[in-house]
Amino acid sequence: MSDQRVSTQGGMQTSYGFRTVDDGEKQTLVNDVFHKVAKRYDIMNDVMSGGLHRVWKDALVAKLNPPRRAGFRFLDVAGGTGDIAFRIVAASDNQAQGTVLDINGSMLGVGAERAVKKGYAGNLEFVEANAEELPFEDNSFDAYTIAFGIRNVPDIDKALREAYRVLRRGGRFLCLEFSEVEMPLLDRIYDAWSFNGIPAMGKAIAGDAEPYQYLVESIRKFPRQDDFAAMITRAGFSRVHYTNYTGGIAALHSGWKL
Repeated sequence: MSDQRVSTQGGMQTSYGFRTVDDGEKQTLVNDVFHKVAKRYDIMNDVMSGGLHRVWKDALVAKLNPPRRAGFRFLDVAGGTGDIAFRIVAASDNQAQGTVLDINGSMLGVGAERAVKKGYAGNLEFVEANAEELPFEDNSFDAYTIAFGIRNVPDIDKALREAYRVLRRGGRFLCLEFSEVEMPLLDRIYDAWSFNGIPAMGKAIAGDAEPYQYLVESIRKFPRQDDFAAMITRAGFSRVHYTNYTGGIAALHSGWKL
C-alpha cells in the first residue's frame, strides 16, 4: 500500500483518503468525519493502534519534557479531546499553560468537558480555529504539538509555516503521526488489520465504517518519514529528526525554532 503515499503536501491537499477531491473540498469532508467520531475518538485510537497510541503519546510528552515551573506555554493543534494537553499539564506538575486548538467544535466540546472533570480547566483554553491560519501573534508559544492530526490538514506546508511563526526562538515542534511501516512482515499484518479489521470495528463501535475507512486510507497517503522531515525543514525548523515507534506504524518528528 505504500505506493499510494505522496511526497509533497499538494497530494494531500486534494486527497480524501484514496479519493481525489476538488481543491477546498477536503476540509469539509474531514470535519464531517470528526463530528461523527468525536464522542468515540479515543476509543477509535485504541482500535487503530491496539492501545499503543497511549504509549506513543507518553513518549511525545517525555521528549518535550515540559519544565515544572510557571510560564511555559504550549499549543496543541488538532488536539480537541485534550489527550496530549492533559499529559503535558500533568508532566509539568500542573504548571504549564496550554491552548488546545481544533477546527472541529464537537471534538473541542469533548475536551473541555474532560478538562473540567480532570481538574485542568484552569490550565487550558480551547480554541476553535484552523491550523493553516492560527489566531495567535508571532513568537507566542514555547512548544507546538500535534498528534494524529497533521495528515488531516489540507495544506500541510502552510500549517508547518504557521507552527514556526507562533513559536518563540528556542521553541520545540513535535508531531506524532501514523507513518510507513518499515519492518518486514509487520507491514503486511498491519495492512491486513487496517483495511479489514479497523473499518469493521468502527462499524461495530460507532455504527459507521466510512470515517474509519477514510482514516486508514489517509494514513497510507501521508508522506514517508524522510519526506515529511524535509517538509518540516523547509518550513524553517532546525535539527529536524524523527523516531519510529512499533516498526514505523507511528513516527515522532521534532524540530526547533533556532
